[in-house]
Amino acid sequence: MQIDNRVALLQVPVTESKSTNLKTASDYIRKAHDAGAKLTVLPEIWNSPYATSAFGDYAEMLPNVGDKLTEASNEGETSEAADNGWGQSSRLLMTLAKEYNMYIVGGSIPEKCDNKIFNTCLIINPNGEVVGKHRKVHLFDIDVPGGICFKESDTLTAGDGVTHFDVDGLGKIGIGICYDIRFPEFAMLLTQQYDCKILIFPGAFNLTTGPAHWELLQRARAVDGQCYVMTASPARTSPPNDDDETDTKSKYPHYSAWGHSTVVSPWGEVIATCDEDPAMVVTDLDMSKVD
Repeated sequence: MQIDNRVALLQVPVTESKSTNLKTASDYIRKAHDAGAKLTVLPEIWNSPYATSAFGDYAEMLPNVGDKLTEASNEGETSEAADNGWGQSSRLLMTLAKEYNMYIVGGSIPEKCDNKIFNTCLIINPNGEVVGKHRKVHLFDIDVPGGICFKESDTLTAGDGVTHFDVDGLGKIGIGICYDIRFPEFAMLLTQQYDCKILIFPGAFNLTTGPAHWELLQRARAVDGQCYVMTASPARTSPPNDDDETDTKSKYPHYSAWGHSTVVSPWGEVIATCDEDPAMVVTDLDMSKVD
């Protein structure tokens, strides 16, 4: 039975096999439905390795706000969708949102559009319709001496807008992706101008910035905006063992995500979280704490 204020964060493991990633996402979304979640959240870049060299290989054309699959869909593969060139990942999310009568915040996947690649989150309502589409505004370009060097701008183009949508019983919800959480003005725009009661940030912080800032930033944005903040990370996976000849060699650089998908209250308290392993974080939000 679906609970009106229940949410689920899906900390899924990601592989180099897109078909495996799609099946994993499908399995976890079903688990969220079985747990009674009204809204579920996938992590950043859940259908692809988190590597700039992989984004172009895994990028898909995505639908826009207002788009949905036709009634004649067969597992999401309609002639209309095929004509529009929508990829497997978005069709899966639209199909499952309608099948399970739930909101799906689709983490993010690489989107190809006009010879550019964006890091894009789709929000799907229980009718299978796209009600939000957020392109990551602040790209992750970082070089920490002795830590990590990663430059999304080598491949990705930044978005230029804010995204929010409405859910009965939960109110207005704002979306950011990972590095967007570091900018208080971005979050304040969502909470103060658009009256968002919940901010959701799918993110893939790493083992340098994760332990230092992941929880800190969530609690800061929650207190700043007097709102709930929710984050969904990929699960941490082990790097391939280059000394083991039986291991399949990786095509892309390995990225170790911090994990620890979390829900923070408007008081800045962590009310639900997990460690770095594959997990589903389920909690019921008391919206009276916002109002």
